[in-house]
Amino acid sequence: MSNLVIVESPSKANTIKGYLGSGYKVIASKGHVRDLPKSTLGVDIENNFEARYINIRGKGDLIKELKKEAKKANKVFLATDPDREGEAISWHLANALDLDSQKAKRITFNEVTKSAIKAAIKTPRDIDMDLVNSQQARRILDRIVGYKISPILWKTIKSGLSAGRVQSVATRIIVEREEEIRAFIPEEYWSIEAHLEADGKKSFKAKFYGEDGKKQELHTEADAKAVLDAIDGKDFVVASVKKAVRTKNPLPPFITSTMQQEAARKLGFQIQRIMKVAQELYEGVNIGSKNGGVQGLITYMRTDSLRISAEAQTSAKDFILNNYGEEYYPSTPRAYKTKGNAQDAHEAIRPSKVSLTPDSIRKYLTPDQYKLYRLIWSRFVASQMEAATYDTVNANIVANGKEFHASGSTVKFPGYLTIYQENDGDKDSNSLPELNEGQKLSALDIKPEQHFTEPPARYTEASLIKFLEEMGIGRPSTYSPIITTIIQRNYVKRQAKVLMPTPLGEVTTKLMKESFPDIVDYKFTATLEDRLDSIENGDNTLLGVLSDFYGPFAVELEKANAETEKIEVPAEETDIVCELCGAKMIIKNGRFGKFAACPNYPECKNTKPLGRNGKVVESNEKEEVKKAGFKCELCGAEMVVRSGRYGSFYACENYPKCKNTKRITKDTGIACPECGAKVVTKNGRNNSFFYSCERYPECNFSSWDMPTGERCPDCGKPLFRKKGKNLIVCNDKACGYKREDTNEEN
Repeated sequence: MSNLVIVESPSKANTIKGYLGSGYKVIASKGHVRDLPKSTLGVDIENNFEARYINIRGKGDLIKELKKEAKKANKVFLATDPDREGEAISWHLANALDLDSQKAKRITFNEVTKSAIKAAIKTPRDIDMDLVNSQQARRILDRIVGYKISPILWKTIKSGLSAGRVQSVATRIIVEREEEIRAFIPEEYWSIEAHLEADGKKSFKAKFYGEDGKKQELHTEADAKAVLDAIDGKDFVVASVKKAVRTKNPLPPFITSTMQQEAARKLGFQIQRIMKVAQELYEGVNIGSKNGGVQGLITYMRTDSLRISAEAQTSAKDFILNNYGEEYYPSTPRAYKTKGNAQDAHEAIRPSKVSLTPDSIRKYLTPDQYKLYRLIWSRFVASQMEAATYDTVNANIVANGKEFHASGSTVKFPGYLTIYQENDGDKDSNSLPELNEGQKLSALDIKPEQHFTEPPARYTEASLIKFLEEMGIGRPSTYSPIITTIIQRNYVKRQAKVLMPTPLGEVTTKLMKESFPDIVDYKFTATLEDRLDSIENGDNTLLGVLSDFYGPFAVELEKANAETEKIEVPAEETDIVCELCGAKMIIKNGRFGKFAACPNYPECKNTKPLGRNGKVVESNEKEEVKKAGFKCELCGAEMVVRSGRYGSFYACENYPKCKNTKRITKDTGIACPECGAKVVTKNGRNNSFFYSCERYPECNFSSWDMPTGERCPDCGKPLFRKKGKNLIVCNDKACGYKREDTNEEN
């Protein structure tokens, strides 16, 4: 009899299969198998908030297969992710598969490595119902808020809208920042910078500070001129020089939020992309047989704990001592304090094996995987290294009583900066020449400059996550879905790298603040997060948290249903002026995408096409296009990528003189099952795609399903990967052969 191990992800299943012997079968549940029904609330509020879970549509065959395998197995190990969501998935699996607590056991591991998996198998436990109830409480809260408030949004704003508990708070944050920017009134101020030289030595710059040791603000040009008149023709004299050694300690290893912020800032990745790549690194990458084959390269990437295991600290110490020397390792191992409201179930994000340096396995990683792994690896190793030290100099320079300050620093000992710099200038030197008290300096130039205060910056994905974390809103696993959801629902738009509210987001936020002030209140949301944590810690109950929430919420709900009125969503205005009537044009959505339209329709019916960059494409100019990389066989001009009603295609640059077009194809590297030539993908309607022989129409092979290049073991016919169904099936329906597709990418 074999043992069954159930994980969430097919790629993780593939990794773990290599670690366990023939006595174990590993299958993926592909996430949740049960959830609340989509068509109804699914929560009996009157009956202690009892949730009605159903099997997720499309998971029926998978559940049958899991039941079949579980029945044959001696033991079933539920090895879903080591967090609340993973605990809940294990609980749902146990219920869906009718498993009792004697047969089904929970195992967790913080890294997908052979040693971690073997250790987990040896220490199984029961499902932790405190963790499950914490997740259930969050799910039920979100369902109640969404299903109770959404109909009010339909009635007052627009049909099809949906409300989210934490998403509404995130939208409010972005809306209120935009309101701050609009209300901001810039204020004038001035600075004065003196370019000085000491006895023909290296020149340096000093900035005006004030007088008699007190800082002086220069609000107007007159203020600046008064200082300039006072120092005109006067000697600059060094009043004091202070030298010191400054120590700079390394930053702690990453947690989810800091990894997202740093990868967004340094690598330019969007949050969704960061978490996708981190998931790949955690679940396992084939790094070659010499390095151990398929390995999970980092620890679990959804964490707010800064804890590091003793084993990982020892490995880091050995690596630093062997590669950098004793002076680069501190006298005692570094430990970092986790915030009070953090969950300490996991370690910080770190490499599973510090000996696997980024460059040693670079050839096995995708460019994105390499960049993120290098960032995580460097940050962790640096966090365990000795501090950097700087020689600093601060000079106070006086001219006729007016004080100027100059400072400089040079790296005395690089320490952790050898591996990781938070900012690009961390290792740069900004030295001053040797200065002595009483020394006279020559003024090469004195430059006054006018400035104006600037409004607060719009949030980026990284800065929004930082604010959410500081306010205690959301948890590591929720940051990415929060941002993705508010963009998908058109409450917020991403413009360049910043997040801006849409008119819909502003109107919805106004209604939420007026009718449901608690739901979008920062402190209330943070307190609710703490109460969800208290369920996990065993200090509260699911029923207690839900009951306390629902009482006041029901009052707000009843009042909103009675008092809210229809609200008009203002159109999104552009800077484009209608040349027919002079009005500022607005953005409309049409059959083929967005276009600019006159707001005075139907009196003025002027419209303008908008390109992919959101700018008007004039009739006498060509929109910037991407070259295809080959020439038109009819006229020799460049072929370019164009967009049509059914998706992208190649077209001759000389259109309409030359009307040559081609479908966009991509080589799959698979042999055609009919003639042996290459199979390529071709785009169909609405940017869908299908598979075709490159010799088409000489060879008429084409299919919506992807050929695998394999032959059926039963009848010898070609095998195909069914699109959207995670199945590999025989081309001959009479044969009936099929198996699970374990390749998650497909």
